Amino acid sequence: MRRSAVSAHPRTSSRATRRRGRTLAYSGGAAALAATLLATGVTTGTAGATTHRAADTGASRTATALGLGEREQLVVTDTITDRDGTTHTRYERTYAGLPVLGGDLVVHRAADGKVTGSTRATQRTIAVDSLTPKVTPTAATSRALRVAKADRTAPGAKSDTPRKVIWAAKGKPVLAYETVVRGVQADGTPSRLHVVTDATTGLELHRYQAIHNGTGTSQYSGKVPLTTRKSGSTYQLTDTARGGHNTYDLKGGTSGRGTLFTDADDVWGDGTPANRQTAAVDAAFGAATTWDFYKTTFGRNGIKNDGKAAYSRVHYGNSYVNAFWDDQAFAITYGDGQGNKKPLTSLDVAGHEFSHGVTSATAGLRYSGESGGLNEATSDIFGTGVEYAAKNASDPGDYLIGEEIDIRGDGSPLRYQDKPSRDGKSADYWTPDVGKLDVHYSSGVANHFFFLLAEGSGKKVIDGVSYDSPTKDGSTLTGIGRDKALRIWYKALTTYFTSTTDYRGARAGTLKAAADLYGAGGTEAKAVAAAWTAVDVKG
Repeated sequence: MRRSAVSAHPRTSSRATRRRGRTLAYSGGAAALAATLLATGVTTGTAGATTHRAADTGASRTATALGLGEREQLVVTDTITDRDGTTHTRYERTYAGLPVLGGDLVVHRAADGKVTGSTRATQRTIAVDSLTPKVTPTAATSRALRVAKADRTAPGAKSDTPRKVIWAAKGKPVLAYETVVRGVQADGTPSRLHVVTDATTGLELHRYQAIHNGTGTSQYSGKVPLTTRKSGSTYQLTDTARGGHNTYDLKGGTSGRGTLFTDADDVWGDGTPANRQTAAVDAAFGAATTWDFYKTTFGRNGIKNDGKAAYSRVHYGNSYVNAFWDDQAFAITYGDGQGNKKPLTSLDVAGHEFSHGVTSATAGLRYSGESGGLNEATSDIFGTGVEYAAKNASDPGDYLIGEEIDIRGDGSPLRYQDKPSRDGKSADYWTPDVGKLDVHYSSGVANHFFFLLAEGSGKKVIDGVSYDSPTKDGSTLTGIGRDKALRIWYKALTTYFTSTTDYRGARAGTLKAAADLYGAGGTEAKAVAAAWTAVDVKG
């Protein structure tokens, strides 16, 4: 979607600014590395608190075994365990106590603890000559505020105190400041603009918007079941079965949580925007449906896989035609659309925004360049998965993004996965310049890949919708099915993508994922390779 369209926001940690991951080599050899890592106590167990505690205990020895410097430390952020016992442990990195933006990495171990590979966002050695900045925090703040003005953040924006970091996402690692400027974007969306400034030269190194939002129109799903909580004589719109998800009414406000929805008889909404509960019903139903999709399809227990829910806010602002995920607040927020008549609470919007949180909690794909396009496409891909999984007669699944929105006023979808360029701006195929596009348009390459992988090329009618998906090389592809395509993308996202993964890295990651799930050299892996080649992403 466009810049102010259904989207997500990368984490505000070092995860948000890194280069594409590559295989890590260890000069001591695989056997030596495996032996060292076996001693760290992080090679067994399932994802959860016990595994994380053990992993934290051995993180320093893991850093040494990986050939990192004595000033570097690792912090475990996630552990994924496959059915065969293979583990994938994701780490953030610090240098002399400072966060390393572009330092994330994943260590892959077989069930016996032997290291089978590693993926990291940068191959460069982290070494900085001096940790004493020549640029003052005040100067970094001034630059950040100038950048925010150029980025159309409203006048009056305020800057947080800059924090010292090591910038390693691109080029030689350097000491830098990361400054967050808070304000309001031109369309009324909150702004959390991150600006990275070289602490020696004062030059801007990178910027990204940490609030990524979306557009949509309420697609009511008819009568739906809701899980609520009774408190005294009233019911609260709190989903006690899914991590305690709450739905709040902002009542036209743009800050705070708002007021928790309550009701006397546990019968919510009437299907019209005039009833304030209606948008809340759609938001709560969308959150529940997306939670169930991730749980049933991937075994994932909530956005962070910790069983804890985000929360939703509806009725944001006045005639606000957007929805957005805010990772800092850990919340999804929905506007009411033009004239406050079409709340942006459709199933694919809810699935899209929820999925941005999942991306943030796993790969943390940086929201700019090719990684930003992959971030957006991930939300589109899983939003499609949610819509199909819901099996809702009022909003059946399809490969059209925002098909109920009518944001252009002509009844057309916001994006098309079979041929993304149908929207007039998205890319069907990779080019060297695709990373220069807005992330909502560069996402087209991955969206197109997903459709080709799931359904194949050419003209076809699927569930009553007509599609016509071309290939760059003129090849004819047969799809492997949506379920397998979703599982391959999720596996790659959670175990092989890093914050700076680009399209070439996505090809490598999904090939590894297909091999893990269905066998190397199998039909699925061959289909992944063919689909990437068809969108001109080659190995």
